[in-house]
Amino acid sequence: MQTNDGIVLLAKQPGVTSFSSLNNVKKSLHTTKVGHTGTLDSFAQGLLVVCTGRLTKLVSRITEFDKSYSAVIKFGEETDTLEFTGKVVKKAPLPSLEALKTALNAFTGELLQAPPAYSAIHVDGQRASDLARKGIQVEIPKRKITVFSAKLAEYELVKGSDEVLYARVDFSVSKGTYIRCLARDIADACGSAGLLVGLLRTKVGNFILDEAAGVSLLEEFSIASAKKNAEDFLKNQKEEAKKTSDAVSKTKTPYVPTEQDILIQTEIKSKIQQFSEETSTLCGFENLHLKTAQNLSDFKNGKKILFSNFKEEINLSDTKDLAIFFEGNFCGLLEHSGKKLSYKFVIA
Repeated sequence: MQTNDGIVLLAKQPGVTSFSSLNNVKKSLHTTKVGHTGTLDSFAQGLLVVCTGRLTKLVSRITEFDKSYSAVIKFGEETDTLEFTGKVVKKAPLPSLEALKTALNAFTGELLQAPPAYSAIHVDGQRASDLARKGIQVEIPKRKITVFSAKLAEYELVKGSDEVLYARVDFSVSKGTYIRCLARDIADACGSAGLLVGLLRTKVGNFILDEAAGVSLLEEFSIASAKKNAEDFLKNQKEEAKKTSDAVSKTKTPYVPTEQDILIQTEIKSKIQQFSEETSTLCGFENLHLKTAQNLSDFKNGKKILFSNFKEEINLSDTKDLAIFFEGNFCGLLEHSGKKLSYKFVIA
């Protein structure tokens, strides 16, 4: 039986927003109750972990997971947005390959990162990006992040020299890390300037891109493909701006799914996942298991919670929420205060 309470791994395509990417999930599962666990910029591509139905209550937990990316950095220029769509605010010499390798080695471990001015971070109740567009400069405090690894995967040199024009770097990072800020800071450490040309998210916690709906539609990610996507993105932006200015009617166009949409929607139905014990542990929950089918029925009907219904002993001195499973299936979440257990939500 199809359930709308699940986790969808979605391969976001370049050139569309994270929000609009959710349309295929909504259409496929016939629900409006969806939430992604970390935005990707419109030009970026890769893994979106989408919670649906009652599992949208877990979005904030999964957003906290560590993530992995492949990023293409262009050297010699920096923009106000720290990526290729912005206005150039700095130019500098290109770094040597040796300087880049040295900088990458230095950008691992625990670091303090200055978030970008163009970000969703709120300053005095307003988004930093909204203030930046108004020309208002704000001080955003540095944040502690961890870069678990930063590996040079590919590079492009100026012909006949060791100066680096582009580099593709594979990053594994903690929550809250801005890859475009790493591009800026690594370039600065090389005595250069840098900006992000392409970004592919490959992993979120225990979820991987290879298992996502629509992954077959993504091109192999490389410096060449990232540059081509960037060119196409800028061209499409200009065309959309012209269409908007030339439009004489604002009549809404009826929704007609493309072949790409149909493929993605079909894969969503077949690939939707349950909330697993492994994911539960990453969320910081304690996993408990109901003993019998009758215990399961009592739980799903909201009856009084008895400690004897579970296989494990319950330690009420632990502050963790309790994830409840029966025969491998997620049933819901309990919370407790003092000696009292109460329902947080139940998967019917």
